[in-house]
Amino acid sequence: QGRQETASYVENMNAATLSLLALLAAIVLSMATRLNVGLIALALAWLIGVFGAGLGVEEVIRGYPASLFLTMTGVTLLFACVESNGALRVLAARAVLIADGRRWALPILFFLIAALVSMIGPGAISSVALVVPLAMAIGLRARVPAFLIALAVTNGANAGNLSPISAVGVVANNRMAEAGLGGHEWRVFAANFLAHLLVTVVAFLLFGGLRLHGPAEGHPGPDGRRDSPPFERGQLLSIGIVAAWIVGVVFFQLPLGLSAFVAVAIVLALRAASQDLAIALVPWDVVLMVTGVATLIALMEKTGGLTLFTSILARLATPGTVNGVMALVTGAISTYSSTSGVVLPAFLPTVPQLVQQLGGGDPLAIALSINVGSALVDVSPLSTLGALCVAAVKDPDEAPRLFQRLFAWGLSMARVGAAICQLFASPFARI
Repeated sequence: QGRQETASYVENMNAATLSLLALLAAIVLSMATRLNVGLIALALAWLIGVFGAGLGVEEVIRGYPASLFLTMTGVTLLFACVESNGALRVLAARAVLIADGRRWALPILFFLIAALVSMIGPGAISSVALVVPLAMAIGLRARVPAFLIALAVTNGANAGNLSPISAVGVVANNRMAEAGLGGHEWRVFAANFLAHLLVTVVAFLLFGGLRLHGPAEGHPGPDGRRDSPPFERGQLLSIGIVAAWIVGVVFFQLPLGLSAFVAVAIVLALRAASQDLAIALVPWDVVLMVTGVATLIALMEKTGGLTLFTSILARLATPGTVNGVMALVTGAISTYSSTSGVVLPAFLPTVPQLVQQLGGGDPLAIALSINVGSALVDVSPLSTLGALCVAAVKDPDEAPRLFQRLFAWGLSMARVGAAICQLFASPFARI
């Protein structure tokens, strides 16, 4: 009997080690290649679950986060409808006219526009893709540094990225709830927003925001005019339906994903958007990435790999330094990898066990540190947000300079994020 128990223990340890190595391999491949880490994670989950841990195929499949898939698909599809008919573009163009040529106000305005677009659903990538071409064109005419414009747009988009109704906010809050940290959706959003607002204010002061005096000559709208295009019927309908959906989710606690599908059905039934174009605009690669990694994490929980991963993290920190350490580690990984697809699904589930193994620490503060630390670095041109900014620069001499400056800023944000989380995460979690 003793030999059987020993053999069983060794077998379990082997399965735990294999599942942890699979996660680490997926993270490395996501950093070093352009392969979708979700595909890799699903393949590894089957191979290790069935052949390494002796689980049945059905047991491995049960780890797939069907609820998360429905929520992400519903939310992203709804805002793909609004994006496909041009409504968000017209909203952004009209907001830009508020600056009315005041150069110093443009970075502030672009931060707020990007934050609002990201906050109401599409997430940071769609927000930057919508706003940054317009922002760079206007910034060039207004003689506002491209670096300052890029920081304003990317930080603004990331500031709104963890709202309870955004795609990435859904991922973060879902993983936190599964770790026993549910019910903090607005605190998660506020911590992330304030951290990005802080670094943007510092950037505004450091890089000449206060020196942008006087009006910009011939300040144009998005198409070179001072007025913006009028809203079309379909655009107004889709905006009204999204507004009603937000009210239902926030004030009547409607289920986020399923109610989004109802809103999508109404938008398409009223012909306010193109079904084919909206489905094409859904970021299916991100959905696959997030759900694939989540399936591998579920396997790690079954095999004990998550406990092993947590024990390794526990050796890097103490109860007094864990907030800063987790922000630094996740920031360093997120510089080269996906925040929503890899970092949040991999690290947020470790929080309860990490606190237990450390013998102290605030679980909510650690989760907030993971969220903030992994997001602040996303201005790097190695991430999609920074790359979109570099691609929007038309001057062939300015683009390499912008790449270098964004890269240096992104790397520095890993340490800045660690310092912010070490100082403020615990007090903020107790508010």
